[in-house]
Amino acid sequence: MVEVSGASVQESEPDVEATSPWRRRGRVAGLWLARIGLALVGALVAVLLFARISAPIGPFDASLAIRPGSGGAEVAVPPLGSLAVDVFDGPLRLDVQLQRVDQVRAQELANDPVRLAGVVDRVTEDLQGAVVKLVVITVLVALAGAALVSWLVIRRRREPLIAAGLTGILLLGIGGVGAATWRPEAMATPTYTGLLVNANSLIGNAQDIAARFDAYRASLEDLVANVGSLYSTLSALPAPGIADRTVTLLHVSDIHLNPAGFDLVQQVVSQFQVDGVLDTGDITDWGSSPENTLISSVGTLDVPYVFIRGNHDSAATAERIAAQPNTTVLDDSATEIGGLTIVGARDPRFTPDKSTGDDDAGPEVLVASGERLAEFVETLDVLPDVALVHDPKQAPPLDGEVPLILAGHTHNRAVSELDGGTLLMVQGSTGGAGLRALQGEYPEPLTCTVLYFDAETGDLRAYDEITLGGLGEAEVMIERIVVPPDADEDEDGGEQDGDEDDGGS
Repeated sequence: MVEVSGASVQESEPDVEATSPWRRRGRVAGLWLARIGLALVGALVAVLLFARISAPIGPFDASLAIRPGSGGAEVAVPPLGSLAVDVFDGPLRLDVQLQRVDQVRAQELANDPVRLAGVVDRVTEDLQGAVVKLVVITVLVALAGAALVSWLVIRRRREPLIAAGLTGILLLGIGGVGAATWRPEAMATPTYTGLLVNANSLIGNAQDIAARFDAYRASLEDLVANVGSLYSTLSALPAPGIADRTVTLLHVSDIHLNPAGFDLVQQVVSQFQVDGVLDTGDITDWGSSPENTLISSVGTLDVPYVFIRGNHDSAATAERIAAQPNTTVLDDSATEIGGLTIVGARDPRFTPDKSTGDDDAGPEVLVASGERLAEFVETLDVLPDVALVHDPKQAPPLDGEVPLILAGHTHNRAVSELDGGTLLMVQGSTGGAGLRALQGEYPEPLTCTVLYFDAETGDLRAYDEITLGGLGEAEVMIERIVVPPDADEDEDGGEQDGDEDDGGS
């Protein structure tokens, strides 16, 4: 206390709290935490909004992005699902989405053996180039976002540089973790989701399937070409009918997107001069948009193509086929080829994913489908000559309503007569059950049947069963079966006994 002229004045003491080094350090630490937080928020928002590119990956158009995650890469194949590969660790994930198949590039690959042989290298190069471009864009976008947000909030000239520096250090750390944990062997064991969960069981080891397909394709090129030369041997076989009174139709089924199956159809249509093609379904495996872009060849055959949906064909598949020239999709409806009336009904199921168990749905669903088609037949003014169904279990309600039923689904060719006298012809697989069959020792044979009808009566007079052996069975067989006429037909109208002749192998 100090007294001045009778007044007392208290001497002030210095503010210890205001000059405390701990408080100064706290302010500095808070400032840097704010800088780091703002840099992270700015970088993350910028990456989510702008770090995405589109690029061609082989025949695909794809989009690539880097997103927050637990590391690794994920490839989305809509609508089939996705596959994830745990190739590196870190807080970021590479997302690749295959958007569509470029039809021009796909056709170029299919028509050029050199390009097709190098498709794996091309896809690898495209993917590497796209990832490098994406990483560069992501880094630039992250730096710019961090700098912008820091400047907008703190409003100091040096803050953008500090934020960019902090973000750069963070990105270097993430890159270092990714490089240190890089596991290329993980690419051999992806994790599937969606419909792709069956990929391993369907195609097996990728290297094995590629080796088998190379051999398969090489052998089938010769086999398909041999169909034309073997057809010449049929001139010595009994004529199926009088030339100007015969309608020739080709029955195919279960192509399952096998290119060799489409080649076989084109060859038989040309060599046998058929009047139309009857397809009893499963032209695809999953009924997806990428597959549907590859079935356009049915519109180039220059003959009517009649199709019913199988349990592997989607509504989009049917729409794609119906949009092509000379094609008809039957669904409890009828059409006509060469004076023959043809009716058909789709498989009521859609079960490309075998894991659902719906493929073994009760027979009542299929029988009900056959009953609906039989009710439609009763509304027609004339008796149909042929009925098309996918699953043979749809056939019984049509017994006695039509003289001939064509089916598929089982991948096993069989011909039988039902109790009511209707002939049921089940086709094998014109696509050798598709590329899935390559997981076995050798693919299933490719089969189709040429049917010869009397144009006046609509009766089936004969049929040629064509079989192309798969891998390990380098043969082509054409077998003609002559159908005996009904007992009440004029004795001069045809042969009374059926003949079976082997057309060569």
